[in-house]
Amino acid sequence: MKILAHPRTGFAVVLAACLGLLAYAYFAQYRMMLDPCPLCILQRIAFMIMAAFALVGLLHGARGAWRWVWTTGVVAGGAWGVVTAARHIWIQNLPPDQVPDCGPGFDYNREMFGLGEALRSAFAGSGDCAVVDWSFLGLSMPWWTLIWYVALMIFMVAVAIMVGKHRKSTT
Repeated sequence: MKILAHPRTGFAVVLAACLGLLAYAYFAQYRMMLDPCPLCILQRIAFMIMAAFALVGLLHGARGAWRWVWTTGVVAGGAWGVVTAARHIWIQNLPPDQVPDCGPGFDYNREMFGLGEALRSAFAGSGDCAVVDWSFLGLSMPWWTLIWYVALMIFMVAVAIMVGKHRKSTT
């Protein structure tokens, strides 16, 4: 447990987990030929945000208030992911007659209408988002991303708290 009292440990674990999850997402896309829907893209962005803040926290070796700045960034990315994954799960569980229509992809919307409209459209979801192409232990990919977001946020906050307690006990 002492290793978790080092400020860089939590950031390193979160960074490694996010990079591993993103690597699997790209593996699923390019090797398993599972094209991501708009909400899948937004969930990837959430992992990228978490990874970016974890990387900065790792490189900075944040102590004191700075560890909370980087931890807050990780948690904000995770919160984005939780909201997006929850929306995706909700769409996947709609009755077939209530599923939104399929629309153009995220890249097309971004190029034609700008990033703001592409994000709004992506978050609304589409018929593509209702399709469950992949599952593990009975849970679809959005369920697994939701679990990972929550676990990584809890882990990061717990490590940040432990680092603070360890620093107080050694001074």
